[in-house]
Amino acid sequence: MVMQIKIEKSASVHETAAKEIYIRNGAQSNKITDKQRVVELQFAKGASSFEDFVVSTLPPETIFESDEIKSFLSDFSPKTDPLDFTISENLIDLKNYDPRVSGLLLFAKNPSACLPRKCAVKIIRYETKEDEPERDYLKETIAIEGPAFKLITETVEKVTEIMSSIHVWTPEGLRSMSYPPEAIWEIITNAIIHRDYSISDDVQILIYDNRIEVLSPGKLPGYVTVDNILDSRFARNHKLVRTLSKYKNAPNKDIGEGLNTAFEKMKEWKLKPPIIEEVERNVKVTIPHTPLARPAELILEFLSHNDRINNKQAREITGIKSENLVKVEFYKLRDEGLLERIPGLEGPAAAWRLSNKGRNFIKK
Repeated sequence: MVMQIKIEKSASVHETAAKEIYIRNGAQSNKITDKQRVVELQFAKGASSFEDFVVSTLPPETIFESDEIKSFLSDFSPKTDPLDFTISENLIDLKNYDPRVSGLLLFAKNPSACLPRKCAVKIIRYETKEDEPERDYLKETIAIEGPAFKLITETVEKVTEIMSSIHVWTPEGLRSMSYPPEAIWEIITNAIIHRDYSISDDVQILIYDNRIEVLSPGKLPGYVTVDNILDSRFARNHKLVRTLSKYKNAPNKDIGEGLNTAFEKMKEWKLKPPIIEEVERNVKVTIPHTPLARPAELILEFLSHNDRINNKQAREITGIKSENLVKVEFYKLRDEGLLERIPGLEGPAAAWRLSNKGRNFIKK
């Protein structure tokens, strides 16, 4: 007889009957005795949120007299006084009127200057496709700060601008690297509003020649896992999510719907889906610029628009990193009678073109 006990991930921090808390580390169960470590664990699991903490060193006017809250309420219905809105949404402590972290993230002129934790976005551009690029490939680093709504919109605009300057080989020829705008928007929005603000780190967006990596500080909250993330509904920062959804052009959809949209749009654009991972203390979303089609199909499509193709171009359009594996694809198409080597071109200059059979195949 064998009994299997499976304990699902929980949104709570559990105690034993002796009021002791343990955390699993590999095959060991380690007892937590540090109260601060317990608080950090509660933040990580989503049992509590740093957005509810108060910052007693700042006056409440930092929130309700800011330009951002005035701009937000100018489109808000029914007409509401900034102070009344701040109180009704519990964005300040109702006993001593100290501002909460959520209120500062939403409406302070520059939350990065007000909060004891890093909360900005850092965009890093590497001119390479390498998995672990050397510093020589670093082109620029850009820091973006501001209240949540502006942080999202300005980050998306900057990422889009950088992408437009990156040129990659596609089946149609050399084009600016592009992704579904909805996918970029939803993934960046999720990274900013669902991150763990108790961790003193910025959201990092790394832009490579063949992918974008978005790192959001904090583990997946509650019962959310990499496997069920598209079907789960859990918000770590309720006030942030709730208030942003009240904007005239709300950056966030219903909880969980944003990532679903990103996956759907990548499929519509015939690109491989995003890859979601938990890496150390971050949730990492990789957005590959890799077509869904088979390598042979992409090579033939490229040659339907261009008179020749070389190994480097084929690697770029197929996402294959190995020169030898690309050669295998060329040889397969040659053996089918669809491709032929261009005479006189050897070594790095070697290239392929459609055969007569290949041209007739493309026309069909």
